[in-house]
Amino acid sequence: MIAEWLAAWGVKSAVGFAFEKVLAPLAQDASKYWVRNFCGKVLTNVIEQPKKRELKKAAGLAIREFLVLFQQELEDADLSDDDLIMFEEPLKYYVQEKAVLEILGGPLQPEFEGLDVAELNSQWENLKTRPPGLPEDFDWQNIAKRYPRKVKAILRESEVLRNLLNALHQEESADSLRQIAGVSPDFDLQKYREGLLERYGNLNLESLDATGAYYELKLWGVFIAQTVRECREYLPRVYEMPKEVQARLKKTGEMPDDLSEQDLERFQKAYQEQPVRPVPEAIEDPQNKYMVVLGDPGSGKSTLLQYLALEWAREPLRERSLEPLPLLIELRTYARDCENGVCNDILSFCHTGNVCCRLNDLELKKQLDAGNVVALFDGLDEVFDPARREDVITAIHRFSNDYPNVRIMVTSRVIGYKPQKLKDAEFRHFMLQDLDEEQVEEFISKWHDLTFTEEWEKERKRDRLKRAIADSSAIRQLAGNPLLLTMMAILNRNQELPRDRAELYHQCSRLLLHQWDIERQLVDKELDYKAVDYKDKQAMLRRVAFFMQDSEKGLAGNLIYKDDLERILREYLKEMDVREPRKVARLLIEQLRVRNFILCHVGADWYAFVHRTFLEYFCAWEFVWRFEKERKLSFEKLRDEVYGAHWADEKWHEVLRLIAGMIEAGFVGRIIEYLMKQDGESEKFVNLFLAAECLGEVRNRNIIGDIDDSLKNKVKSLVQYSFTDFLLFFEICQKTVAAVSLCWEKEPDTLSWLKHLTTEDYDDVRYVAIQELVLSWKNVPAVYEILCNCALKDPFERLYGSGKMYIFEDNPRQTALEALTQHFPERPHTRDLLQDRAQNDPDEQVREYAAKALERLNQDSQDDEGVSG
Repeated sequence: MIAEWLAAWGVKSAVGFAFEKVLAPLAQDASKYWVRNFCGKVLTNVIEQPKKRELKKAAGLAIREFLVLFQQELEDADLSDDDLIMFEEPLKYYVQEKAVLEILGGPLQPEFEGLDVAELNSQWENLKTRPPGLPEDFDWQNIAKRYPRKVKAILRESEVLRNLLNALHQEESADSLRQIAGVSPDFDLQKYREGLLERYGNLNLESLDATGAYYELKLWGVFIAQTVRECREYLPRVYEMPKEVQARLKKTGEMPDDLSEQDLERFQKAYQEQPVRPVPEAIEDPQNKYMVVLGDPGSGKSTLLQYLALEWAREPLRERSLEPLPLLIELRTYARDCENGVCNDILSFCHTGNVCCRLNDLELKKQLDAGNVVALFDGLDEVFDPARREDVITAIHRFSNDYPNVRIMVTSRVIGYKPQKLKDAEFRHFMLQDLDEEQVEEFISKWHDLTFTEEWEKERKRDRLKRAIADSSAIRQLAGNPLLLTMMAILNRNQELPRDRAELYHQCSRLLLHQWDIERQLVDKELDYKAVDYKDKQAMLRRVAFFMQDSEKGLAGNLIYKDDLERILREYLKEMDVREPRKVARLLIEQLRVRNFILCHVGADWYAFVHRTFLEYFCAWEFVWRFEKERKLSFEKLRDEVYGAHWADEKWHEVLRLIAGMIEAGFVGRIIEYLMKQDGESEKFVNLFLAAECLGEVRNRNIIGDIDDSLKNKVKSLVQYSFTDFLLFFEICQKTVAAVSLCWEKEPDTLSWLKHLTTEDYDDVRYVAIQELVLSWKNVPAVYEILCNCALKDPFERLYGSGKMYIFEDNPRQTALEALTQHFPERPHTRDLLQDRAQNDPDEQVREYAAKALERLNQDSQDDEGVSG
């Protein structure tokens, strides 16, 4: 496989070349960012698409020449082949370092004056992989002398690149650089650059870490580019809210009211069918000139815009002058200045100095007219007043009309956002997606590389956090939110990360709520505010959550009226003997509005928990508090009036699971026994699935081992249950397999049970077993063989009756092939199996899929484009 990548690159293997594998990560990288680092933005910006293949090939050949020269220096020092192997892994990282690539790409640049030998050596010594020491007679100067000659020889072989570089050399001058930059004495971009670095360069963790331990942590050091999904007509989390919440938002004009149920179903399906795309890819798509990026609080919206601005600020002057100027505007500040008469439009806002420094409006207008600017409008949702928010939207719309050549990005929270005006202005809307497993792991590695100096401590803490996330599916789900993941990383520094979700929620809420105590600018010294600590605020939120679940709509309605919220806080403050509790309660509500993470303002006089997770957590905690601390709730009432009344209502399941994670294992065992005795057939056996979820919350399951075994056998038996409704049987099978795989994943017989299900008589049982193996067990070595066997031998036949296909159409053989293609494309047997199925499978659809999948794999391995846009 490596040979194919290198061949497509123009790199051929040669006898005696020890570092061929070092090139593999670069050869596989299809993004343009690696090529940009090596070749410089001048080349990658001005060269047209057909010639970029030549550029990438030249870059690959040049890197190989550098590695050959590096190897020769080692061999001249009499290092053996075994010694050379020690350098392979460090070199793999070394040649991917941005600073190293920029140096090695120097001979391609018009202003090249020689390799920076000192920096090459410094980059080697400072590698995080602890590279072996270079021999005493290793001569960087020798490499610096010979490497540029090698690159020039490569360029001589390419007439396309030779002509291009000659043209650039002729055009290069200080005057032309200044002309490209468009800098004038009244338009100080250097000062603006410094302002961006000062304001946004350090990761803002004040609200999470009062110790200052991470004060110097740079945003770009831990930034992870997320993915987005386009949402043309459908806004997740808005149209998925309870109907009564939607009705209230429609009354206040903060949600469109002209969509039918049929429209919503159609839009929801269209949204789910949209592909998930990396953010950089979506941004650079010419069709997305005007974008709105939507997401939950803590999902990374502001961080994304700050990173884009910092990318420009961190570029060298020459490259920075060729990139559009990022105009980062915080909309809450803009709205405030407009209201106070400081500015009257976006241009005058920049002129007054509220974008890191003063930007002359006349000069800025020239840049805008020329399209040399990308406008980044952050935090539309932070303009709380609906009328003022409408004014801001109108200003952005007018801005897009006044400067049609400027790219524009807007960020907003989903709840409270009305898309129609910007949709009419041809803005395309994208939903920011949670971090996936690979992105979570990448963040954890970056975080610990930057926040720990001692290697042993870094590895121990990093592995501890990864293990905590891997061991708990619930915590894995939370880790998808960048803010919650950052909280986990901070907590992990000084303590073992809680394995149960309830304790993790407790720690996260403590971090968020503790910050209220240290925000001195919000403290009214006339009041007893400082007496209210984070524990009091947790208690208040417990009461708020309990009130919300006890209201008419219960947990279905994540909404509380401002007067009710104020009353609950006021009553608690009275119990504390706080002076002027009404004033303090209103101050706390205002801080909740400013904090905007646990509780948030959703329009008019209504508030909600930003993440439903916190509503459920605080509600569960209040039940446990009344059961364990206050003794107001007996076990019988907890069992009958909480579990008994709500086990069939899936909206309550998270609360019931969290309660199980907070009380003693013996009580949970008795609740599980109670749930197993319920007649759940009419409710699709939700009683048993809930019991399994509650069992999964128990820390020490040995205490209730007999109940554990009994429940496991009862759940497993559901795949043998006799159902007359095919679709119901299929749904129960899916839930059963998922429940067993999750709750008993560490049991030695679970994988064997799943493997046995792949040989069951029923097609749907085999199908869901294969699905689960792919979803949760793909990293287990034995699963590859199981999938190969299913792809080859599964007996599924597509049946027809009365001229129509039967309901179950999914062929387990194709499902297995899809899994092998997606997760094991590098295995040689995968291609052999696809080739066999493309020719011999009895099912036409499987043959067609196998042929296309094989063609796609072959095309991917030969694809040398790698540079797009």
